[in-house]
Amino acid sequence: MTSSYIFLTPPGGGSAATDEVRTIRDGFTWLGFLFPWAWLLVHRLWLHAAAAFLLQGIGAALMDEPGLGPAGAAIMLGVNILVGLEGQNFRIRNLAAKGWNEDALVAADKLDIAEQVYFADKAVPAGSDDTVAPDRQNKPGANIPHGQAISLGLFGFDGGR
Repeated sequence: MTSSYIFLTPPGGGSAATDEVRTIRDGFTWLGFLFPWAWLLVHRLWLHAAAAFLLQGIGAALMDEPGLGPAGAAIMLGVNILVGLEGQNFRIRNLAAKGWNEDALVAADKLDIAEQVYFADKAVPAGSDDTVAPDRQNKPGANIPHGQAISLGLFGFDGGR
């Protein structure tokens, strides 16, 4: 399954070392869903963890009261779902508040593939001319034989498929 990975660079570094780049998968986190305040503490999101702990404590107290059990369970489940869905976003926003820059968003099946795609762009020396596009003029269908045109939809612009 394809996931999105966000690459963050440290503050003040345009050409930062590759070992300082942080990669965060943007998506649902099972550990954040199962253990919300503990997961938030591990990722140093202190205020978020305190809020989750407080809300879960309130939910647990409500579950002990007669007639308020469903409300307490809903609060606890709501906290779990919120951290599971938005926990990674909390991490990204926390780093952005500390000056980290969102450098790239890469969609890939696994983390190592996303890192290969991201760092392949960074490995090209600044003075090389390898970034020149292949031999293709800036006209539609310039170097493509008839019947093999690039099309964005079902039918190409020149009637091809």
